Amino acid sequence: MHRRTLLSAMLSAAVASVLTPGAKAAEPTEIRVGFQKSGVLFAVKQRKTLESAFRAQNIGIRWVEFQFGPPILEAIATGNVDFGYTGDAPPIFAQAAGANLLYVAALPNHSSEGILVHEDSPIRTIADLKGKTVGLAKASSAHATAVAALEKAGLSFNDIKAVYLPPADGVAAFSRGSIDAWVVWDPYFALAEKNKARVIALNTEVERPHGFFLAAKSFAQDHPDHVTKLNDTLAKELAWARGNRPELAQALHQSSGVDYEAVLKAVQRSDLTVAPLNDETIADQQLIADRFYKLGLIPKQIAVRDIVWKWTPSS
Repeated sequence: MHRRTLLSAMLSAAVASVLTPGAKAAEPTEIRVGFQKSGVLFAVKQRKTLESAFRAQNIGIRWVEFQFGPPILEAIATGNVDFGYTGDAPPIFAQAAGANLLYVAALPNHSSEGILVHEDSPIRTIADLKGKTVGLAKASSAHATAVAALEKAGLSFNDIKAVYLPPADGVAAFSRGSIDAWVVWDPYFALAEKNKARVIALNTEVERPHGFFLAAKSFAQDHPDHVTKLNDTLAKELAWARGNRPELAQALHQSSGVDYEAVLKAVQRSDLTVAPLNDETIADQQLIADRFYKLGLIPKQIAVRDIVWKWTPSS
């Protein structure tokens, strides 16, 4: 065969191998997992269960820490993280922005946050928040809690003075009294309660909150078996956690330095169940997305169902 013809044939074969539908993607050497120090994945990290699950395949786990949910999804969207956990609002904002990610599992009815005021505050009800300064992390689950709570009280999100603060800044602002109320999740929520903050609403009183595991769309499409293994392993790990809450709280306390009583309170009120997304979970997410669109918080209407990946648990 002529040399030029041979090279052309080799190039064509190489291109075909890349473009042929069903061609298997190269195995990753590591899976990058985005986590929050206050979230469920932090506990999994401490016990090294994901490392054990993937060791036989020579796949490492690289943990990437973030302060809260939206930056995790930004990292997934930009190809810097493969898998992560957030509350309900971040994936809605990410989907509306066109991020290529998928819901791959849920923590249904996950209770972990609420609306706090100072012990001596005259604010007694959600309705009393009208005209007040409320701190919350933008595009976080706290954003969804605030919107749902105000709607339930007959108010609009525009009836409050929202101050967008990541959790660490929220701690400082609430402590010095520069915000009237604070919407935040555990363990910040439990720590504030221990410091005599008063709860005027739990997220479970105003909505059906859920947590979610999400994956980069390309990662889920190229490696569905790895996503299934991640989900299956997390489901088993959190099944252990449900029966060993004091031990889990002690491990989190020792590794994070957060007060044990606050961590235990947070762990005790967490559902800690991992399941595939079902019609009810998707409908709850859609309700949040529709609220955000009506308020102009996201630029376009979205269909949550469009980015749900089907997980069939192995057992």
